[in-house]
Amino acid sequence: MAGSNTPTDADSEDKDTQLEHLAELVNGRVELENVPHHGFRVALNHIFSKKGKPFTTPRLHQLPSFIGLSLRYIRKWNKIRKQGKKMFIDIRDAVPLQQIYGVPIGGIGCGSIGRGFRGEFGRFQMIPGMYKWKTIPADQFIVCIRKNGETVYQNVLSSLKAPKNQLKAWKWQFNGTNATYHGLYPRSWTTYEIPEFKVKLTCKQISPIIPHEYKDSSLPVGVFTWTVTNLSQDDLDISIVLAFQNGIGRRKVDKAGGVWNETFSYNHSADDRVPVSGVGIHQKLNNMDCTYFLGAKSTETATVTSHVYFDPHSDGAGLWNELQETGHFSCEPGRSEPTAPGSMSGAAVCVQSRVPGSSETSAEICLAWHMPTVEFGGGGGIYRRRYARWFPGDNAGVELCSYALSAYQSWDKQIEEWQRPVISSSLPSWYKSAIFNELYFVSDGGTVWLDKLDDNSVAEVHETQLINEYGKFAYLEGHEYRMYNTYDVHFYASFALIMNWPKLQLSLQYDMAHAINSVDPKVISYIMDGKTAPVKEEHCVPHDLGDPEDEPWSNINCYTIHPTADWKDLNPKFVLQVMRDYHITKDKEYLSDMFPVVLSVMDKTLRFDVDDDGMIENGGYADQTYDTWTATGTSAYCGGLWLAANRCTIEMCKILDKSEHIEHYQQLLSRASQAYDEKLWNGKYYNYDSSKSRHHQHIMSDQLCGHWYLKSCGITDEQVFPSAKVKSALRTIYENNVQKFGGGHMGAINGCKPDGKADRTTVQSEEFWTGVSYALSANFLQEDMLSEAFQTSYGVYREVYEERGLAYQTPEAYMDNEIYRSLGYMRPLAIWSIQWAIEQYHPELLNGTKVVEKVHRLASLSSLSAMSQTVCSGGDTGESLDAPPNTADEHNGIVNVTPVVTAN
Repeated sequence: MAGSNTPTDADSEDKDTQLEHLAELVNGRVELENVPHHGFRVALNHIFSKKGKPFTTPRLHQLPSFIGLSLRYIRKWNKIRKQGKKMFIDIRDAVPLQQIYGVPIGGIGCGSIGRGFRGEFGRFQMIPGMYKWKTIPADQFIVCIRKNGETVYQNVLSSLKAPKNQLKAWKWQFNGTNATYHGLYPRSWTTYEIPEFKVKLTCKQISPIIPHEYKDSSLPVGVFTWTVTNLSQDDLDISIVLAFQNGIGRRKVDKAGGVWNETFSYNHSADDRVPVSGVGIHQKLNNMDCTYFLGAKSTETATVTSHVYFDPHSDGAGLWNELQETGHFSCEPGRSEPTAPGSMSGAAVCVQSRVPGSSETSAEICLAWHMPTVEFGGGGGIYRRRYARWFPGDNAGVELCSYALSAYQSWDKQIEEWQRPVISSSLPSWYKSAIFNELYFVSDGGTVWLDKLDDNSVAEVHETQLINEYGKFAYLEGHEYRMYNTYDVHFYASFALIMNWPKLQLSLQYDMAHAINSVDPKVISYIMDGKTAPVKEEHCVPHDLGDPEDEPWSNINCYTIHPTADWKDLNPKFVLQVMRDYHITKDKEYLSDMFPVVLSVMDKTLRFDVDDDGMIENGGYADQTYDTWTATGTSAYCGGLWLAANRCTIEMCKILDKSEHIEHYQQLLSRASQAYDEKLWNGKYYNYDSSKSRHHQHIMSDQLCGHWYLKSCGITDEQVFPSAKVKSALRTIYENNVQKFGGGHMGAINGCKPDGKADRTTVQSEEFWTGVSYALSANFLQEDMLSEAFQTSYGVYREVYEERGLAYQTPEAYMDNEIYRSLGYMRPLAIWSIQWAIEQYHPELLNGTKVVEKVHRLASLSSLSAMSQTVCSGGDTGESLDAPPNTADEHNGIVNVTPVVTAN
């Protein structure tokens, strides 16, 4: 009977055997064919062991310092909301936790579409920098299986339940036990077993994220290659459908009306591109043209048809029934009528293939979007997305589909070659997952990669030859912290850019150099204490380059909690990045261009040396990246950055033959080093600061941040950071901030009392910052403390990916309870500083000539699953690092060891 999903007697087999085999697949005990051994792997019905909630309220004893801030914040929040906008940090409307995400799709800076591991499409960022965290039920893959001219199976390829009040005719809830998701950014694989018909489907998702490549990496496309395997003896007709609707999950935008769909066909053999056909969904998003294209490759064995329109808020019977009756859609080209206000529009593309018994075939589908020009919320100018340099015309979206389906195999090969040195190394398996999966934020960080088109901007946009060639690049501090290129955080994250797309890092630095010399004399009131100060002072590194709801690059410093001209870390961080960038790129022209700016920010920073000892002092409030954690006098964090910046300035003078400056900075460094040591060193580690506060002797996990960066620049100087003291401080941090929390499996807590208890002085002192733990791990590696490095960084991976369900939305912070803060954050890209430390100081880990015993013990530790075994977050795991591991390479970053039967 048509539409029946009931197998015939000949197709049935022992269910216990099937389930046992499928459990082995999910467990990782059986290799998934053509799927990497390493990555983030879950069954589609996986349920994470921990349920979290966003930070909203500090502890009672922390409240007094937040009262004034809260009142001023609420007043500003209300004012902004009345203007129809949102605060740059919207604490009152925090993003609710969704433990669903997988590898997103799209290149860099072209907009992004999030994916869920259960098959969802959601977390759209088409309007630059503005996210909507809604899953779109109509955006789905569907499979139809026909036998002897009759449909015997048809299902949405997602374990999601049927949505309320829409698409009721569709069959939902694919058995999640029979499907496995595997993510290794920028690719993912989902395997579906349909045992009653002996059919296996594998969907490989590819986005063109290719290091050191600046064309294809900007393309707004995702390619889905389906391998369809028929293990039965019967000939089957199998169809794969991609259905999609207009919009971004924002009701006001999605239901504006005027949306129309049109089929297309492209077959230009002269340009060496594959024939493709499908349907486009034409719409406007905030008055910007944006068209979604669903395209599929036509072959001798694959027939492509399109469904030009369906109402995604109907029961969906028209599309579903047509597919069920024939296994395909009508082939007639057409165009739908524009939708009325309040309505939405969906479309679909279908690839149908005859699959003989005991054989397999493929289906190649592309999702592209064409949104060539964009504006920010301030309306100050028009920008062209970078990809539009190569795809500028009215037919660009169709050409994008054809190009992507022609080029994806090359992308796939380049991605494999890039990842191979890590994947084939002796590094821990979870690290092989983390290092690539954390890179999702480069494309899915509200990222824009643009060319300026309109000269009528509200302020001059500075261009250099490098920016003209490689474009303007910006990414958000976080999905919830809507500030572009937040510099105190980018300081940590920038390793991901300089190692993989160095021209984007240099472009950002040229923009920052221009902003450093700019002035905005407008006086505003700051939220923290209500005091007034100018928006931007000359020779001060700005906190950020603006809010996408305003006008980035023109209206900078949208962060209005503190007047950041008084922050003590921003200027040194610019100096350190310049030196690190040169050390990696050896671009002397860049160093020469930056050098005058380096001198200006160094000179400006000296105003914070209030006692003329060469060392800068903090001002008694939270005047650095830890913006609720006050410091007074000399601090380990800012003081260390200042020492490192001075040493890097001396190095620059030597490289550029600027000898006239060397003596000044050598004398300054000598005095500052002496003051730093005398005021902070206590015999074991550097005190938090030199004040008489109750927390001045507390152990800060980031106290050697300056040393970490200096050594990342290839500079070791005993005068600045004596190695014996560095080792002692790092051991103290590891023994206290790492080992005494969660059995040593949580990463590093920011602050710890000398007795090993958490520093709960303020919110941020008791948080575990994911990016800081990664940076600390790099610091350990640079000092040959390999076990400590991988233990610390594994703690982050375990919490984020295995326990809390925060993959592809790594937060800024979590606590030793269920609390997290700021999902989808920039700083975790600091994991690439670990890779830099490995390449510079431990290349033997990559070439396989040295296998570090304790590294592999950590690999076996991480095989303890959140679902089947308990890795205590407050006690002993029962396994010592000194105990013999079960295997040398047991864990693959795989989460679900025992599949959960109930679909979620």
